[in-house]
Amino acid sequence: MGLGNQTVVTEFLLLGFTNDPEEKLILFLVFLALYILTLVGNLGMILVISFVSRLHTPMYFFLSSLSIVDTCYSSAIVPKMLSNFLVVNPVISIFGCAIQMYFFVALGSTECFLIAAMAYDRYAAICNPLLYAVIMSKRLCIQLVVSSYIGGFLNSIVHMTATFRLPFCKSNQISHIFCDIPPLLKLSCVSTKINELLLFTLTGSIAMGCLLIILVSYICILSAILKISSGAGRQKTFSTCTSHLTAVALYYGTGTFAYLHPSSTYSVEQDKVVSVIYTIIIPMLNPLIYSMRNKEVKSALKKMSKKLGC
Repeated sequence: MGLGNQTVVTEFLLLGFTNDPEEKLILFLVFLALYILTLVGNLGMILVISFVSRLHTPMYFFLSSLSIVDTCYSSAIVPKMLSNFLVVNPVISIFGCAIQMYFFVALGSTECFLIAAMAYDRYAAICNPLLYAVIMSKRLCIQLVVSSYIGGFLNSIVHMTATFRLPFCKSNQISHIFCDIPPLLKLSCVSTKINELLLFTLTGSIAMGCLLIILVSYICILSAILKISSGAGRQKTFSTCTSHLTAVALYYGTGTFAYLHPSSTYSVEQDKVVSVIYTIIIPMLNPLIYSMRNKEVKSALKKMSKKLGC
């Protein structure tokens, strides 16, 4: 199909980081190692929480849900990226590109909602310890996780529909490691102002809404901690929240840098690096962040290791 004297794109070429075969091989090995660590860490966390009965609490239910999302999140991007390192022309069909972008946005948004739910869980545990079991009932926990998925996948439908209704006719070369929204908008031969406004408004609303829940939860938590008379008690209580705060800082820091900035300041190379952080590094680090500072998880891991003879 033609549009004027330009050809409408039906497939894309993902340029990635480099065209040098030796550099591509090195990057393949590095990202393969990181992906394996991501799978081992998150699947290990899911198994430990599933099989250790004393970890069947709301906090660990959300943590296992986060590990599931992180596993799927990386798997939506990394396998295709790894295969692209091994071929001369890393082509992806427009349908494959749409599917990849859909799951990337959906799972990224779901993780945002889950992190907010985890903050509310910590608020209920520390500020209302006597009513914690009543507040964070099994039914509410399931509802929060299901709502996170629904919100994430609905958000993704909006962005995918808006993006792939555009005609792509400037070029079929995506200067990125996967099909993300900003580099795709650069290929459209019509105005993308509405898409940019939609991206900024929806992404900003979700991010700011979830961040507000987190901030309010932790303000209440901090207030409750300061009322504890014992210094050791304050430290022990706050230590249960530091892992979550670290994950929040990493996720929101990179996400804000990637999406909540004017299109005029968009940098392809910076976006590639940031993309690696939130699609590979953060999903790999999350199990480590939550397990290294958690005595219950470390104890459960040791017991499982002994049982398996590791």
